[in-house]
Amino acid sequence: MPKHIPVRQCVACRAPRPKRELLRVVIEQSGAIALDPTGKKPGRGAYVCRKRECLELAIRGHKLDRSLKTRVDEATIAALVTEMEGLPPSDNTSDTA
Repeated sequence: MPKHIPVRQCVACRAPRPKRELLRVVIEQSGAIALDPTGKKPGRGAYVCRKRECLELAIRGHKLDRSLKTRVDEATIAALVTEMEGLPPSDNTSDTA
């Protein structure tokens, strides 16, 4: 019997993908917003494809704000983009656009 693979939806492009192919943005209990590449940090999270376009769409459309139920400030956005660019590309990411 095949192992269950959890599926999550990107807040930007709304594409359902396996959880490991997405990047989790989390608001921690302290109120800090950060990337969660492990997907295990506690706090409210939102998933975004591992593509800069999806992160930009999520930011421009205030989709992260709505998903995290808070205002994402410009300094945090810049830090998220910088941190995301430093991540290795996902092995199984497929472009469907």
